[in-house]
Amino acid sequence: MKAADLDYVLPEERIAQVPVEPRDSARLLVAGAAAVEHRVVRDLVEFLRPGDLLVINTTKVLPARVPVVREGGANGEVLLLEDRGDGTWEALCRPSRKLAPGTVAESTGGRLTFEFGEDLGAGRRIVRPSRTGAASLGHDEADLLGALASDGQMPLPPYIHSELEDPERYQTTYAQRPGSAAAPTAGLHLTESLLERIAGEGVRVAPVELVVGLDTFRPVSVEHLEDHPIHTEHYRVPEQTWHDVGTTHMAGGRVVAVGTTTTRALESVAHSGDLAGRTSLFITPGFEFRVVDRLLTNFHLPRSSLLAMIEAFAGTGWRDLYSLAIDEGYRFLSFGDAMLLDRNPDAAHGSPTG
Repeated sequence: MKAADLDYVLPEERIAQVPVEPRDSARLLVAGAAAVEHRVVRDLVEFLRPGDLLVINTTKVLPARVPVVREGGANGEVLLLEDRGDGTWEALCRPSRKLAPGTVAESTGGRLTFEFGEDLGAGRRIVRPSRTGAASLGHDEADLLGALASDGQMPLPPYIHSELEDPERYQTTYAQRPGSAAAPTAGLHLTESLLERIAGEGVRVAPVELVVGLDTFRPVSVEHLEDHPIHTEHYRVPEQTWHDVGTTHMAGGRVVAVGTTTTRALESVAHSGDLAGRTSLFITPGFEFRVVDRLLTNFHLPRSSLLAMIEAFAGTGWRDLYSLAIDEGYRFLSFGDAMLLDRNPDAAHGSPTG
């Protein structure tokens, strides 16, 4: 498949810069087999039925973008990406080229110090965070989270051009364990009251965790999709959730994934057999879906790996749906509106256990 097949023209004014209030008042484009409906997210309950399973990604965004002052007084920024488990992190640093190994910078809030290590390329470095004047805190998660809560900022996507008045609007209402560099944005629409209504209709709600990385925003820059270096992410699917997947399908219910990250986690288990680990699963047209029957998702960037997943799941009709959404004034990307898709019958549905 050529990457150009994932391209479309996204007008700048269609990129949502702020979320709507309340969360579930976002518009919802429902792509049914017979017709397209224009609804709002709070109507989602009408498109679910007793016995369905709604699966959510409970990861939490880490306020990991830290303004720093380098030795000599120059300003910079450290964005923590991934805990390496040895007291160091992989981080996106600015300006990386001026940071020799051993260089130290302090957060502008004064609570964190970063020692810069190996240059990984593309602005990424190994860094060792510590409390200013203290030892490394890489193994003390609570201490690091406390310092980041004070000195860190929410790492909003590059197409969002202003800070949020309320940083919690870039978290889902059910976010639990901090670690992600980006939000599982389809879940931003779900309110506690909507989830209660859904559960009240006999639909089970089950968690997974996939730690979302910044590479989710990376465009496909190669000519052929199969040459795109797909990013890896940590995931965890609780045994109870995986059990619920099996019993749902056995009883004739549908598994409804909230977002592409939830989909990647579930399908990673089905194709690897592992309930937790790192996944490099690249879902492209021709992929055999074994778990997910319906998908609640936002509208995605042109030439993105997420659009490849959408085409794999719902077929080439996404182009007409996106064109319609643009014409109808839908809001796109992280703070935008949502769509509800059925799995294309041509995307084979095998055994959930692989």
